[in-house]
Amino acid sequence: MKQYINKYLLLVLAVAFILVGCEKEEYNLGAITAPSDLAVTITVVGKDAANPNGDGTGKINITSTSKNALSYTIDFGDGTKEAVQSGSKTYKYGTPGTNTYTVTVNAVGTGGAISTLSKQVTVLVNFEIPAAIMAAFTGGTSKVWQIDNLADGHFGVGADFLFWPSFYAAPPNTREACAYDDELTFTKTATGQITLLLNNKGQSMSIGAATTYYGFGGPDGCYPLVVPATAQTLIFSDATSASTPSVSTRIKFRVPGGKGILVFGTGGTEYEILSASATQIHVRNIGADGNSWYQKFKVK
Repeated sequence: MKQYINKYLLLVLAVAFILVGCEKEEYNLGAITAPSDLAVTITVVGKDAANPNGDGTGKINITSTSKNALSYTIDFGDGTKEAVQSGSKTYKYGTPGTNTYTVTVNAVGTGGAISTLSKQVTVLVNFEIPAAIMAAFTGGTSKVWQIDNLADGHFGVGADFLFWPSFYAAPPNTREACAYDDELTFTKTATGQITLLLNNKGQSMSIGAATTYYGFGGPDGCYPLVVPATAQTLIFSDATSASTPSVSTRIKFRVPGGKGILVFGTGGTEYEILSASATQIHVRNIGADGNSWYQKFKVK
C-alpha cells in the first residue's frame, strides 16, 4: 500500500511540475512615458553683431534637453536626419549663401513616445566648390561614374597618416562583382552645388569592420544595403587632414544620406578628393577601423 501511495505522490508532483512549466510567461514593458520639458538651443558658429548669420562656415551647435528622454533624433531641415544619443550636435550646412532652415528635434522616451520641438536658424555658407572640381564631377551638367575596375588601386587601404594605399592596392577586376556595376550620378544644381544619386543595383560592398554600421554583420563582402532613391546634396568644404597640394586637391565632401556610402562602404561619410579630372576621380576617407581607404572612379 505504501508503494502505491508513493507512486501516486510522484505522479501528482510530475503533473504539477508540467503545469507550472507550461504557464504562459507575462511581459511588462513598463509605463510609456513621453519626454517632457523639451528645450532646444541653437547657436550659429561665429555669430555676432558684424556677422548675424555666422562666420561663413555654415556650422551650428544644437543642445537639446528633456526629462525622461532616452535619445534624440534631429532633422536639420536640409534633407538630413540623424539619431543623437545625448541631444547635442554640431552640424554643418553646405548650400552656399544665406539660407534659413527649420530644425526639428524629437525627444524619444520609453515605448517610443516622442516629444517634438522645431526652431528656425539662418546661416551663411561662404564655401564655393572650385570650378575644376565642378567640371570634373559634373561636366557642367551631369555625369555618371563607376569604379575604375581596370586601374591598380581602384580599392585600397593604408595607414591613417598616409595618402596612398600602403597596406593593399587592389589589382584590376579582383574585388566583389557587386562593386563593379554601381553607378554614381553627379549633377550640378542651379545653386552651384553637386548632388549624388547612387544606384547600387540592390547591393553594396563593405569592409568587415563596417558591416554593423550598415546594419549587417560579417566579413568583407556584398550586402543588400538600401540607398536613398533621391539625389543627395553633397556638402563640400576645405580638407582638414594633414595632406598637401602635392597629394590632394585639399577639398572634401560629405555624403549626408544612405550611411554616407559611395561604392565601397568603410563606415566613413567624408571623402577627401585626392585628384579629379574629366576621366578619373580618386578619393580617400577614414574607415571604421581607423585606416585610410581609397576608391578610384571612371566615367561610365
